[in-house]
Parts: sequence; structure tokens; C-alpha cells
Amino acid sequence: QVRLIESGGGLVQAGGSLRLACAASGLTFATTRAGWFRQAPGKERGFVGGIRWTRDVRDPGARYAASVMSRFTISRENAKNTVYLHLDNLSPEDTAVYYCAADFDLAWENHYNYWGQGTQVTVAS
Repeated sequence: QVRLIESGGGLVQAGGSLRLACAASGLTFATTRAGWFRQAPGKERGFVGGIRWTRDVRDPGARYAASVMSRFTISRENAKNTVYLHLDNLSPEDTAVYYCAADFDLAWENHYNYWGQGTQVTVAS
């Protein structure tokens, strides 16, 4: 059984930073695909970024939504089987519930079968 547990959300001032964590059981992040999504009030859930295993040296193994490029970074700590989302230079528009997702399927275009419960990020102006 796959379980994903997010942590690290909270209240931060505009321009500040946060680090979200997603710990997994039943699935190994080092050899699978993980993604971060977010959903703001009244809006649909949208892709923030993802990371996946790859043997292709030309593939950076990570991709991001244009709206967060250069501000958010995804990393992975294999020893803890945890994926992180580093959020820098936050703005009130980044306020949302952030969800971790994962799947054994490595294809970027495919959906994720496993989801965490979400963690709230609130950015005050």
C-alpha cells in the first residue's frame, strides 16, 4: 500500500521561503515519478513540478510549471525516501493547498495514482 505524507506548510510573508516534504511508504522515489500540485480556493488543481528516475543523461529528471520556474525547486533524498519542494520568493498568488503525488509509471504525460492529503501554504502580503 502506497502512502504519501506531506509536511512543511504554513504561513509565510511575501518574499519568504518554505520547504515542503513528502515522505513515501510502499513506493521508492528513487525509481519512480513524483509530482507536486497545488489548488487555490476556487481554482482547479494544477501541476507545479515533478521529478522522476531517468537513465538518460540528457533528461534533467525534473520539470516545472512556467509560473514557478526559477522560484521553486524539487529535490529528492533517497535515504529518507522523501521528495522536497523548495519554494522561494513566495507571493500571495502562491497561496494554495499543495499536494504530493507519485506513480510507478515514469511517463510525464500520464496521471498519478497516489496522492497525499495536502498541506496548506499561505503567503501574506
